Amino acid sequence: MLKELVKVVKEKDPAIKGNMEVLLYPSFWATISHRIAHHFYKRKHYFIARLISQISRFLTGIEIHPGAKIGKGFFIDHGMGVVIGETCEIGDNVLLYQGVTLGGTGKGSGKRHPTLGNNVMVGAGAKVLGPVNIGDNAKIGGGSVVVKDVPEYMTAVGVPARCTAQEEEEKKQKTSDVLDQLKLSDPVSRDLRDISERIKVIEKILLQSDKNNVQ
Repeated sequence: MLKELVKVVKEKDPAIKGNMEVLLYPSFWATISHRIAHHFYKRKHYFIARLISQISRFLTGIEIHPGAKIGKGFFIDHGMGVVIGETCEIGDNVLLYQGVTLGGTGKGSGKRHPTLGNNVMVGAGAKVLGPVNIGDNAKIGGGSVVVKDVPEYMTAVGVPARCTAQEEEEKKQKTSDVLDQLKLSDPVSRDLRDISERIKVIEKILLQSDKNNVQ
């Protein structure tokens, strides 16, 4: 497990210079602590599990409920202020930035937190709330608030978040490996571009109609 975590940190952060630096990364310790806490949680040793998670929260600034299920290749960049709820399910090779909340809504029981597929990237300060599903290779823009499902290979941005299909160039790379929060598809810009193209078409039709009327 340790070798895998060291490899993940080195692959995900281009600033790292050596193996020893991994020990200074809060994501490294938060992930180890969660694996241990989750082990106790599954065996119904809830107090020990929560104690481990709270100690980890105090030391790293990352709060992961011991009940959350997290896959391989998980990485949190910087990490301060990240919150992951009890019934969260996170796939493989997922990347979260600082200030991300994978939270619930209301006080209901059962599944009340998000499910993230494989290779998902969630930008800084984004909030994903409720039992929504985020598809494989999806991107969540920084500061966005997601309360509805995001299909695979889609980008969600805004408050509340709106989805748009990723460009073909984006799909060629694993979303969580690109480490780029800026080059995201913008549904608002795309809508405005589509409207502009439609207006041009309408103007051509009207212009042609005017010429025909004159004749």
